[in-house]
Amino acid sequence: QVQLTESGGGLVQPGGSLRLSCTASGDTKRITVYNWYRITPENQREFVATWRTGNMRHYSEVAKGRWTISRDSANNTVDLQMNNLRPEDSGVYLCNVYGLGEEYWGQGTQVTVSA
Repeated sequence: QVQLTESGGGLVQPGGSLRLSCTASGDTKRITVYNWYRITPENQREFVATWRTGNMRHYSEVAKGRWTISRDSANNTVDLQMNNLRPEDSGVYLCNVYGLGEEYWGQGTQVTVSA
C-alpha cells in the first residue's frame, strides 16, 4: 500500500507561483511513475506532468515551459513548481503514482488563481 499527501496549494494572483508537493509513504519502493493531474472546475481530469524512473519527465502543453516536476528520493516527494500562473490553472491538483501494476491517488490540493 502507498499513501499520498499533497500540499502547497492556495490562493495566488495571476503571474504568481506555487510549489506543490506530493509525499509518499508506505511501500514507496514499488513506485516508478509519479503524475500530477488537475481536476477542472468543470470536473474534468487533465494530465499535467509526469516523472518516471530515470529522471524522465513529460509535460502537458499547458505546463510546458512554465512548470517543473522534480523528485526528491530521500524524502519520497515529488514537487510541481508552477510559475506564471493563470486563472485557468485553477483547480484541484492530484498526485497519482504507479508501481508493480497498481496505482494510487492522493486527496488533492486546491489551487486558485485570482486577482
